Amino acid sequence: MKYGYIRPIVGDQQAAEQLANLTIDMIYLESHGLAKKRVELERLLMHAQSGDTLYVQNIEVLADSLQQLLDILRLAERDQLIIYFVDEQLTSQTLQSATLLQNVEFFTKLQTIFLRHSSTFLLQAAKQQGKAIGRPRKSDENLQRAFEMYDSKNFTLFDIKEETGISKSTLYRYLDERAVSTSDSK
Repeated sequence: MKYGYIRPIVGDQQAAEQLANLTIDMIYLESHGLAKKRVELERLLMHAQSGDTLYVQNIEVLADSLQQLLDILRLAERDQLIIYFVDEQLTSQTLQSATLLQNVEFFTKLQTIFLRHSSTFLLQAAKQQGKAIGRPRKSDENLQRAFEMYDSKNFTLFDIKEETGISKSTLYRYLDERAVSTSDSK
């Protein structure tokens, strides 16, 4: 039997373009792109039998980490399930016959893809929950004190950092922002 597995990924968050041109007997569609609670993948792996083929658009759809990919490939080998990665034009069997150098190059690229995928979906989830993204701003009181110390010309940058906790590079960034906002208001 030919199975398909689809889930949202960075380049196709609606999962609309995956496996579009293939004839597949049964497709399992994951509702989210996060690494945890991959219910449909678990169901698929429980139903698949020896000699079946699983089609995924690319490796990023199937796994979120090298460890997860390794676990799935081991399971597929044990259950004699063939996994076909459409974009990479690979099967789980051809991966096993590649040279060490080819595998290292391939998995290095793959690690970059996994990091991009997980970062993107975690940031989106955090934004939807209303969490602040990025480094927190320095307190206005410390910033104002740093400006006063800098403008007085009586303190070194080291003194300013010690008293306010604002580093040289951060102070200069805020000074640049202040200069731009001052020139814009004129």
